[in-house]
Amino acid sequence: MQSVQGTDAMSSAALPSSQKVFIKWALLASVGIVNGYATILMYSRGELAFALLTVVLTALALYIFGSKKTYAHRYIYPGVAGMILFILFPLAYTVGLAFTNYSAKNQLSLERAQTVLLDRTYQSGDSYPFNLYKTDNGHRIVITKGDQLLATDEFILESFSASELDLTPVSDVQGEKEKIKTIIQNKSSLGNVDLNMPDGADVRMSGLRKFASVVSLYTLQDDGESMINNKTGETLKPNMDVGFYQAIDENGAFIGSTVSPGFIVNINTANFERVWKDDGIKEPFISIFIWTVAFSALSVGLTLVIGLVLASIVQWEALKGRAVYRVLLILPYAVPAFISILIFKGLFNQSFGEINMVLETIFGLSPNWFSDPVLARVMVVVVNTWLGFPYMMILCMGLLKAIPDDLYEASAIDGAGPLKNFTKITLPLMLKPLTPLLIASFAFNFNNFVMIYLLTGGGPNMIGTSEPAGYTDLLVSYTYRIAFEGSGGQDFGLASAIATLIFLLVGGLALFNLRFTKLSQD
Repeated sequence: MQSVQGTDAMSSAALPSSQKVFIKWALLASVGIVNGYATILMYSRGELAFALLTVVLTALALYIFGSKKTYAHRYIYPGVAGMILFILFPLAYTVGLAFTNYSAKNQLSLERAQTVLLDRTYQSGDSYPFNLYKTDNGHRIVITKGDQLLATDEFILESFSASELDLTPVSDVQGEKEKIKTIIQNKSSLGNVDLNMPDGADVRMSGLRKFASVVSLYTLQDDGESMINNKTGETLKPNMDVGFYQAIDENGAFIGSTVSPGFIVNINTANFERVWKDDGIKEPFISIFIWTVAFSALSVGLTLVIGLVLASIVQWEALKGRAVYRVLLILPYAVPAFISILIFKGLFNQSFGEINMVLETIFGLSPNWFSDPVLARVMVVVVNTWLGFPYMMILCMGLLKAIPDDLYEASAIDGAGPLKNFTKITLPLMLKPLTPLLIASFAFNFNNFVMIYLLTGGGPNMIGTSEPAGYTDLLVSYTYRIAFEGSGGQDFGLASAIATLIFLLVGGLALFNLRFTKLSQD
């Protein structure tokens, strides 16, 4: 009985008070309102993906924290939200961009591109000289039209913010003519004002001493898409295949050059097709893919061999000072990679690098490490091996410690030597636990962007490519250069397509790693 009463008392104590409930729902309502308002703003600006992301995260939070059934899962919400925000959303967003023409020239929506074009103006008539006069009550703009003087009313130049002023005929202007220095200092304010002529025309500042008749360059038609070029009389329509406005002929076919800025359109698999159909992209892509695989395999193989040999040496009981050697060999791993890479960049400098100085003194050689494709790739592999062997050495040291000494003692009784011990005992027992780690190391080197970017920048560059590509570029650095250094404008759509292909390749490696690990455990 007492136990039941105690349980009831604990349950009643655990129940939230009305004040706590009110605070809880007030916070949830505030979060919903604020995020809802942010979602509306993002959607109104054409950021549909980010608006959808905000809706998903907010709805998930309200569901978990607002329902008694799911309230126990509140502790895992930050992890789930982080996975959605930093993994799933960037992945989905990148894949989505791969099917669009998104680039430096095509960043706007169709509506926004229309707005930018409709805001453009051009000088359609004569220009008129003007002067700025300082009067007792402020300033006046005076325009000379033939023999006629036209002047504005007086205004305060220092706080001038009007967008339109009327011009009226005057016979004379009282005041002091301002120097060109004053016009230059106030060019921003004077350049934003439209002056209304007596005949109804508008003029705008077109030089430090001139106003000219300015009208809109484009006029939107009744269909809401077509525009007339008021200067040339051409009719322009949005070309949904390329994402630009373009002039059309009498048959409605697109002619001439496109008009920037462009807008984002869905081009289906065109970016993926460019990788295989455009020789200026296909050939460097295949070459870079082969080099990426070779670089990753060489890096893993060399670091494994060197790490295994050094691990065996520093654990040799007859070696004195083993602890000192371990510390010295682990130091390259302790130093931040970007510092080591920049140091090696200086060491391999053709003119002033210590490596070339030594080679020239001893052998009379001065290799072109950064301009010769073969030597540049050799240099990259050497530096990456230096950075990676301590990691493999640490792994091998641990695995060597795990091998029972009884096996070696039994092998010694059978008369086996060191080589046979290594091939029959050490290597088989180490290979199984090492394989998943080697696959992970291969995947890491497959996307080793920092190494390439800091050491060679992808160079030396290939000749005759549609997009910038270098002999030491990995797929990840090649993608970066397309996205931010593209010759035809920053082509984010093509870069996203290549990034998607890289994801599929690395994802396949990850699945293979998981499958192999599972088989090893079984």
